[in-house]
This record gives sequence, structure tokens and C-alpha cells, in this order.
Amino acid sequence: MNRIKIVLRSSITTTVLALAACGGGSSPGAIGGESGGGGVGNGGPSEPIERAACATAESGSPEFTQCEVENLAKVSEAPNEQVASMEFQQRLRTQSIANFAEFTQRTATDMFWNSTENICATWGENCVGDPFRYPESDPWYGTIGVVTPVNFYDSEGARLNGRVWAPANPDTGKTYPGITITSGSVQAPETLYWWAAQLLVEHGYIVMTFDVRAQGRSDSRASNGDGGSNANSAVFRRNTIDAIEFFFSTPDSPYTHNLEGQPGPMQDMGMAATTDFNPIHALLDRDRFGIAGHSLGATGVSVVQGESEWPGATLSANPVKAMVAWDNLALATNLDGITVTPRVPSMGQSADYFLDPTPYASRPDEEEKNVGFKLWTDSSVPSYQINIRGAAHYEWSLLPSFPASSWEGGKVIDAAGTDIGTGWAQPVAQYYTLAWFDRWLKVEGETGFDTADARLLNDTLFRDRLSYYFLSKRAFPTRAGTMQSCEDIGAGCE
Repeated sequence: MNRIKIVLRSSITTTVLALAACGGGSSPGAIGGESGGGGVGNGGPSEPIERAACATAESGSPEFTQCEVENLAKVSEAPNEQVASMEFQQRLRTQSIANFAEFTQRTATDMFWNSTENICATWGENCVGDPFRYPESDPWYGTIGVVTPVNFYDSEGARLNGRVWAPANPDTGKTYPGITITSGSVQAPETLYWWAAQLLVEHGYIVMTFDVRAQGRSDSRASNGDGGSNANSAVFRRNTIDAIEFFFSTPDSPYTHNLEGQPGPMQDMGMAATTDFNPIHALLDRDRFGIAGHSLGATGVSVVQGESEWPGATLSANPVKAMVAWDNLALATNLDGITVTPRVPSMGQSADYFLDPTPYASRPDEEEKNVGFKLWTDSSVPSYQINIRGAAHYEWSLLPSFPASSWEGGKVIDAAGTDIGTGWAQPVAQYYTLAWFDRWLKVEGETGFDTADARLLNDTLFRDRLSYYFLSKRAFPTRAGTMQSCEDIGAGCE
């Protein structure tokens, strides 16, 4: 009989539960894992409980309670591992100081930034994100990928901070599929999503990350005084559109909202040093473009993908061809007065627990996480829904000390899933995100094109990590045209 102490840390509350549990234990390993990255903890995630038995345990039974105790314990893995790791704490502290110094320098040299209302403006402390994904500690930069800072005005005059990511050694004359990533709300900065940017660049994409208005290092307010983040959730739609238009900008067609006469330049008297156009525009295949978003950003991309009449100032049509929504697809069905309309193949990813994980006293509705999937399939648009067991909302936004299962700092998995590292939910998120985009955006001859269908149909790799509360589903055609439909991937498909 072991005593398991579950410590859940979030911005909302700190809950400490002392629960008696039998069995369990930790898998072997050391800091960094086999890959030599910045992973932390006692060897990563705990040994998996028996999924099949928990899937059939009756509410209120001792078996159900035991399953829930062990399941909920997983969302304490990351914060407990990070607190216990001197390596992690030192790297976090060092990067936080460096980020603060960088922000101070920016403030001193560019008086036109106005980010002071934003909680994560300095990218300090928890806002560092994964501290092992910075050039100071990660050899990925310069060898696998390169990153270029950019900034541009949104349509209402707020200046947005971002980065574009590209292969370090692109093939001569080659163009790549592109992805823009919209962050979540409650002050989530772009740093929390660098895992996805690295993953995608390493596997043949170019990417843009950015801070929506009133988050991270972007301006807190537009020229008319309007804020952003949760106080003005419309920015998660509008700034997604702005980011897409910037990503598609070129020297011959510069980004519209940076031009003279627009709200931003008028406010700053044309003196702010913005980025005229996407510096990696020549690498973008303009016919192969996707979007991803987390939380309120997931709602933003869910709305934007479906806008058949493009609302931007430059592009003539909606360029989005595929979409991934992290917690969750159509989390809300309306944003900024626009209703979610399924138009392109889209994947949803979700977890057993949300912002502030609390135990289930009884079995929840197994379809609760599949509202978006049903909306897509009812509209005959391909879709895929993955619901991860023992995971929380922060599996996709890597905030140190926040509730999440074990994650390995700096880890980028391989496409086939043969090297997934020591994390629990993060490898699942990476695997299915990449496979889905490869299915819809890669072309023959590119890495990932031939294997995308097989990866999406490989149910054995992560079956034990799928929720036994909420059904994971799929309904999409393979490249050969064969329809693949499954109502419960965790239980097995024909």
C-alpha cells in the first residue's frame, strides 16, 4: 500500500489530496530521458493502469474509485517532477532572467511597444514555457531550424509580436506547407507552443507563432483603446486572420495593416519598426496551408477555417486546407458573431480534465468531448478526435508547475512514434498533430506523405493513453479513397 500525494497547481487554486492507492510505481529513467533532452522527474509518467478494466468499472464502485485516483494523479506528474529537479529549476530561472533582460532592452530601444498590462509580457517565470526550447540550451536552433522575430499591426492598430520558423537548410527552390499557431487565452504567450513549431519544422513545414493582442509581448490595446485576451475574445478570431495575412505577405504584396494610413501606423506616426512582409515567404507553398490553436485559440481557428467569404484585407479566398484544435475542436460554436462552419478536414484533441482538474464522482457523458467531431461528420467533412487519458488542459501549453502529465523538456518525437521520449500526453499530441497535417498537406515525394494514413490508423501505439471516459473517434478517407470510420478507437476498430 503506497500513499500518493497529488498536488495540483494552477492559477486558480492549489488543491492537495492525500489518497491511499495500491500498486502504481514509476518507470525507470533519469533526467533527460534516453534522448538526452531536458526531461525531468522520476523517469517520466507512472506505470499505466489497466485501461480496459477502468473502461467498464461502474460508477461508485471500489474499482471506479481506484481508477479515478490513479487517473487524476497523472496531472500532478509534471509539476511534481519539475519541483524535484534542480536541473529544471536552474534552467527555468536562468531563462526567466534572460527573458526579462531581453524585454527590458526592447522597452528601452522601442518606445512604441505597449505590453505593460500583459501578465506574461516579460516571458518570465511560468511564462518561459518549456525552458529547454530556447537557443541558449537547445541545439535544435541553427542545426534543424531557424527562427526570425517579426512584428506587425493587427487590423485595429495593436502591434503583434511573433516568430517565423523554417528549416535551417531548406532544399534549393523547394516550397513547404505552412502552419500558423494561435495561442490560448488567460495570458498564454507564444512560448508555450514552441513545441509544435519545432515539431512541424523538423518534419518539413514552415511555421508562425505569435502573441494575440493583450498577451505575451504584443500590445495590450488597439489604437481605439480596445483590449484583447479574455476581455475581448474576438481577437482570437481577428488576430488569427491578421496572422494568416501576414504569413502570406511578400515584397510585392506587403502586409496591409503596416501601411501608411492604417490604424497602427497612424497611432505610432509611422515610426515603429514593423516587419513589412513575411521574411520566409519564398519558402511557402501557398496552396498548402493549415492552422492550429489551443483553448480559445482553438475556437478561433475553428471559426476561421470555415469562413468561405474571406474577411481579410489582402487574400481573395480562405487559404486554410486543414486544421488541428487543441482542447478542443469547436470548444465554442460561435466567436466574434461568427458561427463555426465545418469546411476543411479538422482534428480535435482533448483531455480527461480541464483547467482545474477535479475528480469524477461518476462516469461522465462519453460524448462530451466530441461535439466538434459530430458537427464535422454531420457535415460530411473529414474529422478525427483524440481524447487523452489522465491529461489536463495544459498538456498543449507547456506551463511549468501547472497541472499536466509528465512532459520531457525539449523533446521532439519522430513521426513514426518509435522515439517518443518519457512524456505521457505530449507525445500523443505531437504524433497526431503531425500525422493529421501530413495527411492533408504533404505531397508525393515529401517525408510523411506515404505514411500519414498508416500513422493515423496505428491504434496500438497510444491506445492505453486514450481516455476511458470520453470516446476517441475518426472519420476520414485514406489517400486511396477508403473511408476509415471508428466510434471508439480505444476499444479497437474493425
